[in-house]
Amino acid sequence: MANIRVLIVEDHDMARMGLSVILSKNPNIEIADMSADGEDGVNKAIQLKPDVVIMDIGLPTIDGIEATRKIKSKNPAIKVLMYTSREEEDDIFDSFKAGADGYITKGATSEQTVAAVIAVSEGAGWLDPAIAKVVLTNIRKSTDTDKKRGEINYKLGKNLYGLTEREMEVLALIVDGLSNPQISEKLVITLSTTKTHVHSILQKLYVESRSKAVATAMKEGLV
Repeated sequence: MANIRVLIVEDHDMARMGLSVILSKNPNIEIADMSADGEDGVNKAIQLKPDVVIMDIGLPTIDGIEATRKIKSKNPAIKVLMYTSREEEDDIFDSFKAGADGYITKGATSEQTVAAVIAVSEGAGWLDPAIAKVVLTNIRKSTDTDKKRGEINYKLGKNLYGLTEREMEVLALIVDGLSNPQISEKLVITLSTTKTHVHSILQKLYVESRSKAVATAMKEGLV
């Protein structure tokens, strides 16, 4: 595995240094630079072109969500992992809409943090288990309420996007954070077939990235 170059954008000194220490212990991760400011983080990301930016949300000058949006507009290939203590649903969805590739809380273990960085660098989405529970709980609550009001038919609603049964299986594995090779192995299909399914899913959900597919799937209750 080639070295994963990481830019840390975090305004709290202890958290920033702590992340640097944790990640530097992994031989496959290299700290490209660090920043304590949103606008400066954007400039460094554009200049240094790191593989992954670890992005706090609450930052000076501009917040992490806006910083993510700016980075992705300039260089979509740069992966952004949100790293925050915020667990509000709006922050989660706004982050993914801005183009974030993963979302992890500051309460995550060192092992989870390293795993998240590696996962997003490989093109797989990452959603902190604690965050996933919050989002799924809210989705189920809103779905139950809508069912009682007679506003939607949940079973039909699941396939309003025209996803096939196999595409639904692939989408669920994307939400779980699996990469294309892992999905291929899990479903016992070729990598080429997996890529075809993923491409079709993105088209049907009207999104450009796996992270946005995850956000749509969870928001719409597709998984």
